[in-house]
Parts: sequence; structure tokens; C-alpha cells
Amino acid sequence: MASTADIRNGVVLSIDGQLWNVIEFQHVKPGKGGAFVRTKLKNVVSGKTVDRTYNAGAKIEIENVDRRDFTYLYNDGEAFVFMDVADYDQLTVPATVVGDAANFLLENQQVQIALNNGNPLYVELPASVVLEITYTEPGLQGDRSSAGTKPATVETGYEIQVPLFLETGTKVKVDTRTGDYLGRVN
Repeated sequence: MASTADIRNGVVLSIDGQLWNVIEFQHVKPGKGGAFVRTKLKNVVSGKTVDRTYNAGAKIEIENVDRRDFTYLYNDGEAFVFMDVADYDQLTVPATVVGDAANFLLENQQVQIALNNGNPLYVELPASVVLEITYTEPGLQGDRSSAGTKPATVETGYEIQVPLFLETGTKVKVDTRTGDYLGRVN
């Protein structure tokens, strides 16, 4: 058992049999009353986010989570197959664990996978990836008061909004957290 002094960003806590990832934490020592720790926790399985407050010195259970580098190999229809870059072992991760990260996965891409007792918890992508636009309508300049956007399908099959001047075959940088267009890549 650990105490609230051990809470850090990225630590995984076990609460009521479920695993929760610490997104944010703040130690608060008010002028009156006892100190406490305010946390924002994200459920590792469901992705649900909750705020939770602990009294300073309260006992918490920290789970051992191993984050390792993997290379994405392929999708076999129901699951995604990754290779550990350290020992070349293959790991099959269910599509439910990969979640929205599947929209940005390309073969041979480096990712981090968090493991707890050998079970994959979640897949962490880099902050942005470079993808090629496979289809988009030609952009038409019209009388608009602001810059327009249009839908474009990237090579993973995911659809993003891009500026009107982009064409099919253009490589773009995409934010993996939000799916937003970040810019062109030469």
C-alpha cells in the first residue's frame, strides 16, 4: 500500500477492483483544515473520467504498469498484432483495447503499450502522425468570410477536416488525440 504522497501523473491506481490512470493531481494545503489531494482519474478500460479527492496520507493501492515500446505489424480482423522492440515477441491486442488509436495506426509505426501482469491496458500513440490523403473532393473557392474546410479520407480510412487547397496524395500531420489537421508535410 502507498499513500497519497506517491500520486503522480501516469500512475495507475486500483480502486474497487478497477484500474484508474492519474491524468492530473494537485496537492492542496488550505489555511484552515487538513491537506488533501485532488485528482482527475481516467478508467483504463472504459475511458470514463472522474474527479476524486483524497485526504493527505490516505492509503491507496498503486498497480504495477509496465510501459514498453512496440512496433505495429498488422490487423488480423479482430485484433491488432504488435512486436516488442526489445525481444521481438509478438503481442495480440484486442480492438477494444486499441480503441480510437486504430484510426491513426500505420504498419511499422512505433507505439507504447501499457501492460499490467502481461495484459495490455491501452495503446499510446505519438502526439502526431503523418498520413497521406487518399480521397478528397476538389476544393472550390467561394465567397466566405472565413477559411473553409472539407472532409478528406486518410490512408487508414479515417476522415478528417482539411483546408480547401489540399488535394488527394498530399501528406498531412494529424493530431492523434483529437484527429485535427495540423499542417502539410513536404
